[in-house]
Parts: sequence; structure tokens; C-alpha cells
Amino acid sequence: MHRGLAQIMGFGSYVAAAAEVSVSEDGKVKIHRIVAATDPGIAVNPQQIDAQVAGSFVYGLSAALYGACTVKDGRIEQTNFDSYPVMRLDEMPAVETILMPSGGFIGGVGEPTIAVAAPAVLNAVFAATGRRVRQIPLKHTDLRRA
Repeated sequence: MHRGLAQIMGFGSYVAAAAEVSVSEDGKVKIHRIVAATDPGIAVNPQQIDAQVAGSFVYGLSAALYGACTVKDGRIEQTNFDSYPVMRLDEMPAVETILMPSGGFIGGVGEPTIAVAAPAVLNAVFAATGRRVRQIPLKHTDLRRA
């Protein structure tokens, strides 16, 4: 298992993420666990923050693995979740949220977490394979071992 880190200051909050990832011999990426430490300033409802962080990881990881909007005949082909792939329950890693409110400001909690999902996973993929992936979604990247 390999780890990758990412951090952001955005939407008025500070967030760092660590992803634990493995890459099989045939190039399949499995995300085992992802942890977010977040400082939203003031934490009004910690349970809601935990839920928003988990939900944000669903969107961020889905984009990293599968997400793409394609155009055909001048229209976007993905019109809803039946044609835009998102992570399924059996693919979703364990999510842990570390809440570290420092006070003094009120920041976002869902949005900044989306921004650290892909970089944390891609840094873990680099740790596992030695290859820098610079394009997402990962479904278009050959990570098989030579």
C-alpha cells in the first residue's frame, strides 16, 4: 500500500488529504482509505462536516477515476448519473475526517475536499508505480507493470 498527500487553502478553509492506494499488476487502482484534515475555522455541526467531507470525496474520486464530459454533435453526452460514472459503494474507500477548527472564520467544508481527492490519489499512484500521471480520468492511463 502506498500513500499520497495533497493540501489546499480554498473556500475559506484549509484541507490536507492522505490517500492509501494499491496498484495491481494489471494496472487496476484500488483506493483503500482516504483521510482529510480540515480547518473550516468554526465547526458549527461536526457531524454535517463529516458527511460533507465523505460526499465530497465521492465526487472528487469519481472525477479522478472516471469523470469526463464528452461532446457529440454539439451536445454534452453525459446528461445525468445514468451516463456519468460515479464511484459505487464497493469501490468507495474508508473515509476519515479529522476536524481541526481554529476559530475566527467560517469556511467551506465540502468544496475544498473535492480539490484534494485527485492529487492525493495521483501522488499515491506515483509512490506505487514511479509514474507521474498528469491527466485524469485514470481510466485512460495504462498503469500495468512492464
